[in-house]
Amino acid sequence: MEHLTLLRQGVKVWNQWRKEHTGEDVDLSNADLSRAKLSGANLSRAKLSGANLSRAKLNRANLSGADLSGADLSGVDMSGDFSGIIPSEVDLSEKDLSEATLIYANLSEAILSGADLSGVDVSSFARLNEAILSGADLSEANLSGADLRGADLYGAILREADLRGANLREADLREADLRGQNLRGKDLSKANLSFANLSKANLSEAILSKANLSGAILSEADLSKANLSKANFSFANLSKAILSGAILSGAVLSGAILREADLSGAILSGADLREADLSGQNLRGKDLSKAVLRGAYLSGADLSGQNLRGKDLSGADLRGADLRGADLSEANLSGADLSGANLSEAILYKADLMRTIVTEAQLKKAKSLDLATMPDGSKHR
Repeated sequence: MEHLTLLRQGVKVWNQWRKEHTGEDVDLSNADLSRAKLSGANLSRAKLSGANLSRAKLNRANLSGADLSGADLSGVDMSGDFSGIIPSEVDLSEKDLSEATLIYANLSEAILSGADLSGVDVSSFARLNEAILSGADLSEANLSGADLRGADLYGAILREADLRGANLREADLREADLRGQNLRGKDLSKANLSFANLSKANLSEAILSKANLSGAILSEADLSKANLSKANFSFANLSKAILSGAILSGAVLSGAILREADLSGAILSGADLREADLSGQNLRGKDLSKAVLRGAYLSGADLSGQNLRGKDLSGADLRGADLRGADLSEANLSGADLSGANLSEAILYKADLMRTIVTEAQLKKAKSLDLATMPDGSKHR
């Protein structure tokens, strides 16, 4: 009997036949199964290449080992439970699953790279942990409550997707489009977000400790009160970002752009700010203990009264910076540009000013220059 005719007699008849013919190959290639009610059907190892499964009910169907190459899965209902009937490691790459229902589906380790999942409903604790979703279109998808731990979302489009309650811990989100996303309070610790677009995203109170955000676009993003300890922001764009109250202790911000970013109340102790752009920043009273500032761009920054004792500021751009009353004793300022900087009452005891761009008039305003190495290499007495 033709397999398609048999399947149309109902799932109960079909499953009984499969039980009695376990070794027989099932060929449903190019079959029209649109809107078919196949809930709980045993379609394991079935050849479904080119089949039309649009709007079909496949919840709790067994698709393990099925050939779905070229199949139309748009609007399909693959919702299920955690029993493992929906196969892991199923290959759905490049498939059109737009508006499909995957509620409670178990697609852990599934291959969905490049798939169209726009508008898909993967809510209610669907399992996509360690699934491959690289380059997938998940715009406007409902991913609330989905398990995406360790999922590969490299280059995925997640604009306007609902990620409330989704678990993204250790997920690979490199180059992902997360513009304007609401990730408030989200646990993204150890997640890979390098070169991701997070401009205007809400990451307030999010946990991003040890996350990789190198090269990420975070302009105008809200990172207030976020835990960013030991996160990697090297060469990230954080211009106009809100970092008020954020924990940046031990974070790597080398080469990052922080122009016009709100750093009020942010903890910067131990942060690596080498060659970071902090131009115009108000750093007065900030705890910069153990922070690395070598080669940082600090032109126009307010560092008045700041404790920079023993700090390595070699090669730093301090043009027009406010260093009034700052303690720069034993600081390394070799090769730094202090053009137009205000050094009134600054302490430069034993400071290294070798090859520093600074005028004699500026240095005369300093409170102390005792034993400092002057720009020409001589010791000040």
